[in-house]
Amino acid sequence: MVTMKAHTEYLTFNTDERYKMVHITPQVEQIVRRSGIADGLCFVSPMHITAAIYVNDNEDGLIEDISEWVEKLAPSRPEYRHHQTGEDNADAHLKALLLHHETTLPVTAGRLDLGTWQRIFYAEFDGQRSKRVIVKVLGVTAE
Repeated sequence: MVTMKAHTEYLTFNTDERYKMVHITPQVEQIVRRSGIADGLCFVSPMHITAAIYVNDNEDGLIEDISEWVEKLAPSRPEYRHHQTGEDNADAHLKALLLHHETTLPVTAGRLDLGTWQRIFYAEFDGQRSKRVIVKVLGVTAE
């Protein structure tokens, strides 16, 4: 019997640094396995507007290149209008826009169906406090 199912879990991150790229593929894979869903979709999204989720290669040089690229496009600087509200994280909002707010990935035969080099990352741009990521798996079970 095939049954439609939804499964939701949350990951929590509290980075030591303000900016950090965190490889989260193993945690998301565990959630997909626990879901019991055989075929469907896995949605991953930070529940914060100064963080992002992206899919790319887990290679140190590339991670550094991505970090430098977002800093070049959205540098940390005091003149942002957002800072006139008393905040100091305008660049974090802009950086998050550059890397994707969320991703949806296929689930096949009970596993994430990723390409050879595809890995999931949580990008933190305003860290040093607790933040959550929602992982929602939707699909059918093969019970």
